[in-house]
Amino acid sequence: MATDQLSLIFAALADPTRRAILARLSEGDATVTELAEPFAISLPAISRHLKVLEVAGLITRSRNAQWRSSRLTAGPLREVAAYMEQYRRFWDESLDRLDAHIKRIQREQGK
Repeated sequence: MATDQLSLIFAALADPTRRAILARLSEGDATVTELAEPFAISLPAISRHLKVLEVAGLITRSRNAQWRSSRLTAGPLREVAAYMEQYRRFWDESLDRLDAHIKRIQREQGK
């Protein structure tokens, strides 16, 4: 079953460990060992998280001699932001309507 890229991105972002890894990578490239430091999980578990992030297109991985480095790829996050923007506008408009309604009720009660 084929999964669309946006679904892969959201699935990757659903895990707090993967979000923390992305936050760390926003500071610069890192090895698996460096990424594993703040977590109480094994290196293979970190590698599995990195694989999910890589499949989602959120990171790229490269090998230089024996070092395998990961790098943030922010482009897919723009896709998420664009998707979420329509909902932000919806909530902004809904809250503006609610604010106007409350003000109207307050004016009517003040008469």
